Amino acid sequence: MLLQENAMLGPYRVTGRIGEGGMGAVYRATDTRLGRNVAIKVLTAVTLSDKERLQRFEQEARATGMLNHPNLLTIYDVGNTEGTPFLVSELLEGETLRDRLDRGAIPPRKAVDIALQVAHGLAAAHEKGIVHRDLKPENIYITKEGRVKILDFGIAKLSPTVGKDGPTFQMAATEPGIVLGTVGYMSPEQVRGELVDRRSDIFAFGAILYEMLSGSRAFKRDSSIETLSAILKEEPQELIELNPNVPPPLEKLVRRCLEKDRDQRFQSARDLAFNLETLSTYSSRACPTRRRKRHRRRHCPPPSPPPPPPRRPPPPPARPP
Repeated sequence: MLLQENAMLGPYRVTGRIGEGGMGAVYRATDTRLGRNVAIKVLTAVTLSDKERLQRFEQEARATGMLNHPNLLTIYDVGNTEGTPFLVSELLEGETLRDRLDRGAIPPRKAVDIALQVAHGLAAAHEKGIVHRDLKPENIYITKEGRVKILDFGIAKLSPTVGKDGPTFQMAATEPGIVLGTVGYMSPEQVRGELVDRRSDIFAFGAILYEMLSGSRAFKRDSSIETLSAILKEEPQELIELNPNVPPPLEKLVRRCLEKDRDQRFQSARDLAFNLETLSTYSSRACPTRRRKRHRRRHCPPPSPPPPPPRRPPPPPARPP
């Protein structure tokens, strides 16, 4: 469905077109009841005729609609107009992480800040039993204020349960041999078509952080098949070779995220976030000290030489006999 300006979707008035993805078009709109600006994702005609894509759209609404976290896209509403389902979310102003990476590597301190926010968002989703399975720079958004948002839970796999903390979802098994995700950010278990859990998102997180720090993808070959083979069998180039400014503890953290064996990775996004916070705190404390030292060297005069030692007084005159 192609919407024109001023078209109405329920109480929402379309004011412009933002863009189009694989499943649908996204429009800027105004909620006429509350007077706030929103974004509306509307499925394309092709998607409507594809049962699998339609199911993903409905799954995204279910997955993100139950999440409430500052580092996850907020869903306001879902609806259906003339047989066309749509999803209403907060309107974001800024750019995707992919847009930012197109301009080159990100300084380590800023990369840690972005990564920390992503880790907090993942932790919130994982604690509700939701695994993203398609985490990549295109699905990470940086607002003009510096807030990081995880987008697009369209292929998250979940099944509803009810626990003491209210409704949550648990991962449901993918059919054997079915591979979902984006080449270059898939975990080894995803490549093999195995059942995935939250540690698969942590692998993708490591690939993204590697790319932020180096400006290069961790696993990129001439073809998709070669890239998938590299994920299974090869190690990425040492970060320090691509960016000497990466602190060794940060490189070690990235390496742990990218372990082939999921049991060797961080076992939760919460644990990952804790380690990132430790690095961030260390960086914040260390950097001002270095700046102060440079400031003193640049603006303060060199210290004066120490004064000469005092002279000994002359001996008293001899007494007359």
